[in-house]
Amino acid sequence: MIELLRSNDLVLLSWVEVYLRDAGIESVLLDQNISVLEGSIGAFNRRLMVLDDDEVKARALLKEADIETYEP
Repeated sequence: MIELLRSNDLVLLSWVEVYLRDAGIESVLLDQNISVLEGSIGAFNRRLMVLDDDEVKARALLKEADIETYEP
């Protein structure tokens, strides 16, 4: 899996998940339960992951939507 987006903006992450799903790309949100440990202060970013095979299409879709993707 490839990390596509890293953010603590839950609205953005939710929107991107739906946007990708509508395009036929499934994603997985990691680190979403860390907020229980951190007290919901938003200190830890959540990571949106996609399959390796979907990376190019997903990055192109987000670029088209003017959303900056994570580049290690």
